[in-house]
Amino acid sequence: MARMNEYPVELTPPDIAPYKDGNTGIDYATTFDSGRPGPHVMVNALTHGNELCGAIVLDFLFRENVRPTRGRLTLSFANTRAFLKFDARYPLLSRFVDEDFNRLWSPDVLDGPRQSDELERARTLRPLVDTVDCLLDIHSMQTRVPALILAGPLAKGRELAAGVGYPQYVVSDEGHAAGKRMRDYAAFGDPASDRNALLVECGQHWDKASVTAAMETTLRFLRHLDVIDRDFAAAHTAGPPPKQQFIEVTQAVTIKNGNFQFIENYVGMEVIERAGTVIAHDGDTEIRTPHDNCVLIMPSRRNVPGQTAVRLGRFIKN
Repeated sequence: MARMNEYPVELTPPDIAPYKDGNTGIDYATTFDSGRPGPHVMVNALTHGNELCGAIVLDFLFRENVRPTRGRLTLSFANTRAFLKFDARYPLLSRFVDEDFNRLWSPDVLDGPRQSDELERARTLRPLVDTVDCLLDIHSMQTRVPALILAGPLAKGRELAAGVGYPQYVVSDEGHAAGKRMRDYAAFGDPASDRNALLVECGQHWDKASVTAAMETTLRFLRHLDVIDRDFAAAHTAGPPPKQQFIEVTQAVTIKNGNFQFIENYVGMEVIERAGTVIAHDGDTEIRTPHDNCVLIMPSRRNVPGQTAVRLGRFIKN
């Protein structure tokens, strides 16, 4: 398997300087108001500074003067300080400045005493996120595997993913022990609330195909919510996608030791036939599949204690 820094950088970071001032009082966040009743929908890019596909799609939406047909549409670039440090010669180094922006979205962290570059940005964006009815957070992955939606653990997330209809794989998961994601923040993770969110992983970070997946997902998401011109969306999306397959995460493997190692170079979406199969060692502890036909989801090469090594799942009917 190619290591992350062995994948060629096929993408050029867009110039986001024209979008810095915006109109929300928050740098790199712009809200368009249709003047008609409807939801407040947010499309967010650059949660991680080295994940370029979302920024390219937002740049496209700005340049095409896409406006909501009802409700409000916010386009947001999140971790811009990390992104502005992106260097194609060292593409791994701009994921974040101080810490992972997507592990900070719980009240105890946001309201707590800690300080970091990412926390400062999350606290700045939080009042805007608090007004959002439906969020799409655009990401990419370490390895070249098919795009997938992370829909969270609730039925409402899976239903939204099914309504969008893309990409093919939908993963229902609880997130990470290391901290809460933006897609799980507040009412997004409340089964009693209509507010909802999806996180899309669009393929390998710097692969051209990640832009295609990000564009398809974003336009289908906005079309499903009926907040953009349907003809425009249809003109910039492909034909009917493959039938979706839903995966329930049954276990998230959190690294406990500094010498965690997979036994093979897994890239993701491998299906391990037999329960009890050893897939990794965490120090002296064997990591085994908990059930037959176990799907390996996003195995990580950032083997840091406290972080997620891999999510283990099984295919389910939605």
